[in-house]
Amino acid sequence: MRTARPLRLLLGFLVATTVALLGSVPAHAGEPANAAAAESYVALGDSYASGVGAGSYDSGSGDCKRSNNAYPVLWKNAHAPASFSFTACSGARTGDVINNQLGPLNSGTSLVSISIGGNDAGFADAMTTCVLQGESACINRINQARTYISGTLPGRLDAAYDAITARAPNAQVVVLGYPRMYKLDGGCIFGISERSRAAINGASDLLSEVTAKRAADHGFAYGDVRPAFSGHEICSDSEWLHSVTFPIGDSYHPTAAGQSGGYYPVFNALG
Repeated sequence: MRTARPLRLLLGFLVATTVALLGSVPAHAGEPANAAAAESYVALGDSYASGVGAGSYDSGSGDCKRSNNAYPVLWKNAHAPASFSFTACSGARTGDVINNQLGPLNSGTSLVSISIGGNDAGFADAMTTCVLQGESACINRINQARTYISGTLPGRLDAAYDAITARAPNAQVVVLGYPRMYKLDGGCIFGISERSRAAINGASDLLSEVTAKRAADHGFAYGDVRPAFSGHEICSDSEWLHSVTFPIGDSYHPTAAGQSGGYYPVFNALG
């Protein structure tokens, strides 16, 4: 019986300690790190980020063709960050990001997304060559793109990524890659040759590998969208990419379904 009081004191101490610890648990404990909406989100990049091909363009964005169906807007609508700036622009290269898109970034920016590098590598010109000039010219142009991707693009990506870090040192940066264009041995009867399609896919893979490596070396997250687009390439039964279409600028870009079903889930898992 003489041990009752010490036992009650010990139990009381344990209860008080437990309450204190529970009271100190952060509000987002138990949630994934990406579950809390970013206070300040800035979306950078090229036409794959701006949403060319997805329709419903912001009339104020002009030739940048920023779509309300693009993955940055879908994320903004779902997470309601305190601020959102959308500066991605059709046709942008790494230099355009550095010179024209970084204005909204500052030390308070908490999330940045970017898709960039395809225009630097000349993919638009390569696709035009493949469509208009035949297999031999296509393969030669794709090989030129591969040389650029391996030799020159890493330095261009480094410059863009360094500029982002300098302007937004506290931000989580998510780099989104590019899908493969074609389902090989798919349902396309007409168009470029199967060898040309395979060469284009191979260059896309190289671009993804180089971009992923540069992102990792800068401490950025990388979102590989190729698995999400698998089964939805051109020549598949459920295409999320435009082939040659009108307006011609939409060609070889994701549809609205490609943005919502391909890009958005990958970004949402990381952003």
